[in-house]
Amino acid sequence: MIHVPAEPTGELSDAWRHCVGTGRIELALRRDYQDSLKLLQDEIGFRYIRGHGLLSDGMAVHRPYEWQGARHVHHSFTYVDQVVDAYLDLGIRPFLELGFMPEELASGKQTVFWWRGNVTPPRSYEEWADLVRATVAHLVDRYGLDEVRTWPIEVWNEPNLPDFWEHADEQAYHRLYEVTAAAVKEVDAGLQVGGPAISPGADEWLGRFAEFAERGDVPVDFVSKHAYTSGPAHHVPFGTHQTLAPARHLLDQFATPRDLLKGTRLAELLVHITEFNSSYRPDNPVHDTAFHAAYLAPVLAHGGDHVDSFSYWTFSDMFEEAGPPTALFHGGFGLLTHRQVKKPTYHLYAFMARMGTHLLARGDDHLVTRHADGRVTVLAWAPVDASGETPGPERHRLKLSVPLKAAGEAFVRRSSVDEEHGNARTAWQRMGSPRSPRPQQLDVLHEAAEPGRRHLRLPVADGRVELDLTLSRHEVTLVEVSAVVDEAPPWADERRLLGGEPR
Repeated sequence: MIHVPAEPTGELSDAWRHCVGTGRIELALRRDYQDSLKLLQDEIGFRYIRGHGLLSDGMAVHRPYEWQGARHVHHSFTYVDQVVDAYLDLGIRPFLELGFMPEELASGKQTVFWWRGNVTPPRSYEEWADLVRATVAHLVDRYGLDEVRTWPIEVWNEPNLPDFWEHADEQAYHRLYEVTAAAVKEVDAGLQVGGPAISPGADEWLGRFAEFAERGDVPVDFVSKHAYTSGPAHHVPFGTHQTLAPARHLLDQFATPRDLLKGTRLAELLVHITEFNSSYRPDNPVHDTAFHAAYLAPVLAHGGDHVDSFSYWTFSDMFEEAGPPTALFHGGFGLLTHRQVKKPTYHLYAFMARMGTHLLARGDDHLVTRHADGRVTVLAWAPVDASGETPGPERHRLKLSVPLKAAGEAFVRRSSVDEEHGNARTAWQRMGSPRSPRPQQLDVLHEAAEPGRRHLRLPVADGRVELDLTLSRHEVTLVEVSAVVDEAPPWADERRLLGGEPR
């Protein structure tokens, strides 16, 4: 039995909710995308959203033209405004990523993704600076300086990878960063700019980035990097399978920026993990499983100890890096395709959104908080075997003694996702994995995607409630405990339902 302290040990970090990832931001022009984001915000409520392609050709910002024998550039913000307006209307702010390169400004032809984001340096840094300056100035003019000062502005994406930055040229990235940061600060010195947005396995870039910034007195307001635990991709048609490291490796990756930047000018800056997940591949089916929710639960519970934010990549199944989705389950929380069928990892985040702010206890398989009104919430999860060598334990028992300021009885509400509950993928497989589920099949999938729920009363003894929880394989469960205030009239008697005499 774990004895949960009655007094808080601190505040529960909400770094897990600070930001969420999306596919290219151009998708926000779609109505179904906006409907999915509304559902996400209603149930979870992220503060920022980050995606690729703000300056790519699909957003039509950079518009060169010829007039009277000379080349000119027009900057058009019609799509940018529509995207940002949609975000703000839904209560979420943009975490701006400046990229990729407009084709007419690019120095080369190399692109990434199905939608062909150009990843080469600008052929004119002066024209690139004009583009950045015009974009940021427009946002300030439209949304106000005080508002835009709250939006982090990140320079590029994973420049350490040759797929995302031509030749992974570090010196060329430093030049891009310096020019970009200067253009942002020309608009207003109080705007936040940062980087280097590196992928896992390139931590040596951080120290050199700090040296570069100090040597040239280059402005850096936050440090960003990415974290994943998946191994090499093994491709099948329209899919990918990968090995996974234990989830604690994500926490190790979160911790590296502050460890490596000690003693540098960047040591005390905000650290944002602007992408994290098990796999970076949208076509890896591991994202769709109950295993995945249980795998990530300890990361959400402990990640805020190391960083100021960590952004799940990505919220939407409309995630086109490898091409348009080819199946019902594809990459994200499951919110966009097929009328918003949710996945277990979505429910993990929704459970976290129902936790209190006062931290009472935290362990390898549980998190306990208290709300301001006295309610106690417990998030518990079954351990998983990330190696895949075993299916993980069939049952996991957790006994907790939780404090509750009440006398008499407590109302206990439990919501769970596992292999059978809150897991549309299991039902989809059992019905034959239909490529395009018919309406009646979708009804079944929506039903299967809802968490399992139950409720009961338990006694309160000496200000404590004893919880004896048995979790099934890959289960994540939320237990909410509150005091019972019995308002039943004195004549209420369940024994008289069938007309019997009172006793």
